Amino acid sequence: MTSLLVVIGLLGLLLLGVPVGFALAFTGLVGLMTIVGFDSALSVLSTTPLSTTNGFELIAVPLFILMAEFVIVSGIADRMFKAITIWVGRLPGGLAVATALAGAGFGAISGSSTAAAAALSSTSIPAMRRAGYDVKFASGVVAVSGTLAMLIPPSIALVLYGIIVEVNIASLLIGGVIPGIIVTLAIIATIYVLMARDPSIAPAARPWPMRDKLRALRAIGPMLLLLLCVTGSIYLGIATPTEAAGLGAFGAFLIAAAFRTLTLKTTWGALARAVRATCMIFMIIIGAHIFGYVLTLGQITPDFVNWITGLEVSPYLVMAGIIAFYLVMGCFMDQMAILILTVPVMVPAITSLGFDPVWFGVLVVVAAEVGMITPPLGMNIFVVSRYAERPLSEIFRGVAPHVVSHIIVLALLVAFPQLVLWLPGTTQ
Repeated sequence: MTSLLVVIGLLGLLLLGVPVGFALAFTGLVGLMTIVGFDSALSVLSTTPLSTTNGFELIAVPLFILMAEFVIVSGIADRMFKAITIWVGRLPGGLAVATALAGAGFGAISGSSTAAAAALSSTSIPAMRRAGYDVKFASGVVAVSGTLAMLIPPSIALVLYGIIVEVNIASLLIGGVIPGIIVTLAIIATIYVLMARDPSIAPAARPWPMRDKLRALRAIGPMLLLLLCVTGSIYLGIATPTEAAGLGAFGAFLIAAAFRTLTLKTTWGALARAVRATCMIFMIIIGAHIFGYVLTLGQITPDFVNWITGLEVSPYLVMAGIIAFYLVMGCFMDQMAILILTVPVMVPAITSLGFDPVWFGVLVVVAAEVGMITPPLGMNIFVVSRYAERPLSEIFRGVAPHVVSHIIVLALLVAFPQLVLWLPGTTQ
């Protein structure tokens, strides 16, 4: 009963707008005081912050965030979008396709969905507007393309999942590659389905000579090299994800320096934003660990596992229900909070049904992508709305077809687990 009241209290604080990390820590502390007493609760509070944040793997989080910040400072996102536009812009809907591909490319060197959405919004939306694209259509493409950063390595969400579940982070990151490609293709397919219904929403642009195409490739060469170094070093086993994150952050710093966009102001700004984002994520991790004691002492996790395994239905039907739960929760809660709060309970349940935790981690992140573009809390929608200067309702309508395509991708990944597990298996 105490655990149930604590969960209700947590949801109440979140609805009131209390920061996720503080809400988790406060309700967890109150629950512990009720279950084990004041002194034991304070003992947990005094040891948890250090014990949960001193792991070597966690260093990857601030380093990947810093890498993304230096990439943004370098202006490589603008160069990447322009380069892809030169190659595919002449096609009907070429700018929209370029946005999807740029989202995948930016995700491969960022790991932050909102950062990707902001970078794409500042470049793609003005370009598509000038080309005569429908604003609702353009905004939807930008919002959904930004979500690719959650899945394509280096994914901060997958790093956190690996730390929580204690599975191989490199396998998780590599496991996100093929699903990331599938999601990108699903976005492009949705673009062409929408264009088939109404060709006027995305006119073709002028063709570019091969000379300009080759020059565009040279402009994004440093970004491609950085991508190969970070992801390739993890895949080949040359570096751990943490070491690859350090390499990526340093490489992004060198790219920004080479492009002469680094000043004292921009460097300090990148460092400050990285520190703020890291503190927010670490506070959520600390709060979730405190709250996790309540779930454990209240027997919520073992009771849930016993209930799941006792259901006389197909394991895939149970998995469909779990995915539906994540899709609904993504509409109302921050994706990182959902991940940290639910994974310790869900993973023991799905492993008891015979499912692979690496496969499940990728599924959860794809479901979280949908949460980034669904009302009322779709963060990417708010970012795009600010840049597009259009009402939220219009952008939600523009992104709705992409929500459907994401759900189809989820069904595909459930039906064919090897789409996730094959590539990590080749590294072992």
